[in-house]
Amino acid sequence: MWESDPVSDEGPGDFENPFPDPVVIPIEEWIDLHHFQPSEIGEVVDAYIEAAVDAGFRQVRIVHGRGKGVQKNRVQKLLDRDPRVERFVDAPADRGGWGATIAWLRISPEDEG
Repeated sequence: MWESDPVSDEGPGDFENPFPDPVVIPIEEWIDLHHFQPSEIGEVVDAYIEAAVDAGFRQVRIVHGRGKGVQKNRVQKLLDRDPRVERFVDAPADRGGWGATIAWLRISPEDEG
């Protein structure tokens, strides 16, 4: 076994994690999906809606881009099937227009009181 190898027969020992702790980014009332791969969009939107509901947001804006509408359609299909989403519309021109969707989130019964 190499001297620098952190694994030994006796267990993990004093292994130093080469990866830093994840950076916690505060949730905002909008997310820009341009930073994610198309294959990640479903998971990202689901996690974002979960975090937005947990943060108590009533309305969120999802920026998916203008393009040919492929991501927009995908995002809106996800929102349409999500029970946490009350309704959604294309964003008004001053909030992204064709390139963004505004979604209203359902208020949980605990939050109504």
